Amino acid sequence: MGIFKTMFLELAAIDPATNTNYFFGYFGIACALVFANLGSAYGTAKSGVGITSMGVLRPDLIIKSVVPVVMAGILGIYGLIISVVINQKIGSTTDYIPKIGFAHLAAGLCNGLSSLGAGLAIGLVGDAGVRANAQQEQVYVGMLLALIFAEALGLYGLIVAIIIS
Repeated sequence: MGIFKTMFLELAAIDPATNTNYFFGYFGIACALVFANLGSAYGTAKSGVGITSMGVLRPDLIIKSVVPVVMAGILGIYGLIISVVINQKIGSTTDYIPKIGFAHLAAGLCNGLSSLGAGLAIGLVGDAGVRANAQQEQVYVGMLLALIFAEALGLYGLIVAIIIS
């Protein structure tokens, strides 16, 4: 019985507001990295399926069709960048108030969910685009433009996340 009383008294002595702030900040880091990597993984996998399917009939176009995979991989880097930025700001401040914790959560969600959406778009456009490119090579420029605009969604999330954090 004595150990539970000691644990309770130790927990009661901790200021819950201070710990909550750090929770939201670190949760923002996790959201940025996890969602960005989910988008990156989906975009890579979906585009990779299209590349391997297309490569059976047109192996000469495989290297040209790797663009969606590279663009999807960049989304994971966006999550890594904002995670490092937020982590440095959490460690550098002594008075980590709730406003900053909430801002870091918002920044992580903004970056992570934007990258997730971009990864979904890159995966779908990449899969359909490389298959269409195997049949008609004039589709390539249109596919690149669609991929660029899909990638821009993740970049917008990164920029806003940096501004918020």
